[in-house]
Amino acid sequence: MFKIIALVACLAVAVLAYEDYNSHPSYKYEYGVKDSHTHDHKSQWESRDGDHVKGQYTVDEADGTHRVVDYSSDHKTGFQPHVQRPSHAHHPHGESYSNIKQHY
Repeated sequence: MFKIIALVACLAVAVLAYEDYNSHPSYKYEYGVKDSHTHDHKSQWESRDGDHVKGQYTVDEADGTHRVVDYSSDHKTGFQPHVQRPSHAHHPHGESYSNIKQHY
């Protein structure tokens, strides 16, 4: 009889300790890269609380522009990005691609 009561008590503790992580997901993360050798500059952060996700990522484009994307998402409105390019494209001076001899 004692073994059965102990087993029931253990199961009751296990049921009380169970937490459903899928019912309300929650996380935060961020990262960034700034490599002066390759000129790879980018960053991202994101947070989630249940069905609501917010975040931002930035990247330096090959044409010299800096792209910033703020976004949010939830089950009602879906993915909502807001893209900004606060700088203008600039290309390095040099020889045009049309003047480069092609070898096939």
